[in-house]
Amino acid sequence: MYIIIFGAPGVGKGTQAKILTSRLDIPHVSTGDILRDAAARKTELGLKAKAIMDAGELVPDDVMIGIIRDTLNQERCAKGFILDGFPRNINQAAVIDKLFTELRIEKIVILALEADDEEIVSRLTNRRACKECGQIFSIREIEEISNCPNCNATGSFYQRNDDKEDVIRRRLAIFHSSTKPVLDYFEGKRVILHIDGLKPVDAVSEQILEKLNNLNF
Repeated sequence: MYIIIFGAPGVGKGTQAKILTSRLDIPHVSTGDILRDAAARKTELGLKAKAIMDAGELVPDDVMIGIIRDTLNQERCAKGFILDGFPRNINQAAVIDKLFTELRIEKIVILALEADDEEIVSRLTNRRACKECGQIFSIREIEEISNCPNCNATGSFYQRNDDKEDVIRRRLAIFHSSTKPVLDYFEGKRVILHIDGLKPVDAVSEQILEKLNNLNF
């Protein structure tokens, strides 16, 4: 099964992608991960992307789609994948749609995780990370402890810049103006499953799996 996981920042795309990759036995293709992998393997496109990122610039669509093409052509993606982090705008949607046609990938499902903006802001501003291991916790999970439950570091909890309210609201504004129209682009072209992203993690996973099982592929 070929899946694009889609939704606003903080809605839980990465969490659900990791669960689904285990349950469905298909790889999680995160654009951040494949960029780092391509750079580490020193592929031509990977080195080009690394130079661009090191300069603090965004990787252009032609380089990004080339790296995605190389990844989707790998044997591990032959039976399916979960694409996370692309497309982020209508232009990228058109490019990836063309790539799917080129690679003869037809049975594509878009999982649209949905949540109210204010709930996302509340969820993310109540997160804290450990400086030592990078594990993320809700304030409720750590409010009565001083040691990280994952690595036992003391006094290591902090709020990441990405979890500050002003940053979150800017990211949400970009999502609504640039990324959300991607769903309109795919409407009628691909199967779109709308998922309530505010339920508990396990409930969201079961909701996704039930809807996927009901597809007539």
